[in-house]
Amino acid sequence: MYYKDFHGEKISALGFGLLRLPTLDGDANCIDREKTAMLFDLAIKSGINYFDTAFTYQDGDSERAVGDVLSKYPRDSYLLASKFYVAKGLPIEEVFEEQLRRCKTDYFDFYLLHGVQEQFIDAYLDEKNDYIGYLKKQRELGRIRYLGFSSHCAPEALEKFLDAYDGYDMGLIQLNFVDWTMLQAKRQYEILTEHNIPVWVMEPLKGGRLAELDEESRTILQSFAPDRSIASWGMRFLQTLPNV
Repeated sequence: MYYKDFHGEKISALGFGLLRLPTLDGDANCIDREKTAMLFDLAIKSGINYFDTAFTYQDGDSERAVGDVLSKYPRDSYLLASKFYVAKGLPIEEVFEEQLRRCKTDYFDFYLLHGVQEQFIDAYLDEKNDYIGYLKKQRELGRIRYLGFSSHCAPEALEKFLDAYDGYDMGLIQLNFVDWTMLQAKRQYEILTEHNIPVWVMEPLKGGRLAELDEESRTILQSFAPDRSIASWGMRFLQTLPNV
């Protein structure tokens, strides 16, 4: 496994996103614990130590699966991230405490404001709710180690969000060699870098679309390196970006 250094810790460059875990009887919100345990075991044996869930994933059963399955491992052997989604309309205090109970843990290594998009930025920055202030307090108490956010917003909105507060430990954005230009990921990457915020990546293969390319594109890549998989090019692209 390839690792990145983060504040003296080694984080696996490949993380495990927990949005689409295997389910029982076709119910998208009832996770198969046995199959999930097999996946977690394989991931950890392969060197993956970063796991990413959220309050809303699979109607909350993703976090419960973390508590049921992942918590059998020593807590200091893996890094756990979860997220708060303002669109659910629930008090952050209530959500955060529920997440700790679901995941059977006393703290999150990473905790993110989830889905910072144009339509939610004002809500996240609302002074009355003071979401950022609450999370900073939890960080001071050691219940959050690192504070971050996830975003699909355009560069202008990202600038607005960071102008209000830029003391985040990390930012998660959609980034791959197509969205680098198509969705202005290049500028988003630059903005985070300018703010000294390390970049985490979602959709490195654009939902799997970059694992299989059209014949012309595939031929170009295979002529250069016949033994490399098409999917590997997406990962290699990200490794050229020093702030990822």
